Amino acid sequence: MLHDQHIALGVTGSIASYKAADLASKLTQAGARVDVIMTEAATRFVTPLTMRSLTGRPVFIDMFDPSTELAEEHVEIARRAAAVIVAPASANTIAKLAHGLADDMVSLTVLATEAPVLIAPAMDHQMFEHAATQANLETLRGRGYEIVGPAEGRLASGRMGLGRLVETETLVGALKQALGRRGDLAGRRIVVSAGGTREPIDPVRVITNYSSGKMGYALAEAARDRGAAVTLVSTVATLPTPYGVGLVSVETVAEMREAVLAACQGAHAVIMAAAVSDFRPAERATQKIKKGDGSISLKLERTQDFFLEIEGPIVKVGFAAETNDLIANARAKLTKKRLDLIVANDITAPGSGFAVDTNQVTLIDASGAEEALPLLPKYEVAQRVLDRVATLLQERA
Repeated sequence: MLHDQHIALGVTGSIASYKAADLASKLTQAGARVDVIMTEAATRFVTPLTMRSLTGRPVFIDMFDPSTELAEEHVEIARRAAAVIVAPASANTIAKLAHGLADDMVSLTVLATEAPVLIAPAMDHQMFEHAATQANLETLRGRGYEIVGPAEGRLASGRMGLGRLVETETLVGALKQALGRRGDLAGRRIVVSAGGTREPIDPVRVITNYSSGKMGYALAEAARDRGAAVTLVSTVATLPTPYGVGLVSVETVAEMREAVLAACQGAHAVIMAAAVSDFRPAERATQKIKKGDGSISLKLERTQDFFLEIEGPIVKVGFAAETNDLIANARAKLTKKRLDLIVANDITAPGSGFAVDTNQVTLIDASGAEEALPLLPKYEVAQRVLDRVATLLQERA
């Protein structure tokens, strides 16, 4: 969704300016047209040549440059920008923006734009926590600006605290969310489940599966990028939560049931991408089971299938991860669970199993129609699934 989008990147005087170079590079690699605007102070930390080399585009610094081809650079950049992000945003620049000052290219451009504006603070924690900075940030929030971060950690001063510029992945996610606010899922609430549930045998061991949660996280990210408010119910602790997505962490089937049913209240669609355990130990040992000399038997009982408990006019999407009879098994699950759509994938196929970044699936809807997709990145598979969800929501509306 960043392809061919004009992004204005404001860089101000902060030691974190070097991270802006990584952001400019990542946005350019994603196909965005990045207009870098720098304050004079920012050029003390990272050179304009670096930014130009990374973006392949001119860098704007001097608002009185007589050699520019643009009559009013700040107005032209502001007009064509799909979004403006100031990263890093120093305390000085935040104060200027809050009070409507415009004495450099960054503040001029922000003042002139009608596009979404994102501010990513970066400074010493004492400066960030100062009442003046907090008041300025609250003023900017009141104007509709998105404040991204800061993060907590080790600062340039060597101290620990709140003031680090958030990571590039978070900044890209925030931009995608801002660009997607007018998408076809704007105003919709989507619930996504992800990962493999874990049923404890004893305090050490669990019954689980190989699900990595990557498909569910791709669905959550893609739904956010189309404007939806997303709740992600997940068992995964190894993947970063997509920016702007509400995370509910669970482990067992019972916990997932409770979280999903609660999240579905008032939601428009639920996509169950999680691999939910079919069985759990009938009894959980309170102490670690010792190896001993002989074998042991483990009695299992069925877990509760809670999909049918989801009530109301909500679009229901399920997944069928199969090793044989893919279509037949998926169709049976579609009917049994009264789904609107099921996503069937053969986990034994190359590139389509667990813990990989691609998937090859067949979409089957309630009418029985099939659509076989080629091997695609999971984010693209998520977009295809959401195309169907958006259509179903429009039909119900």
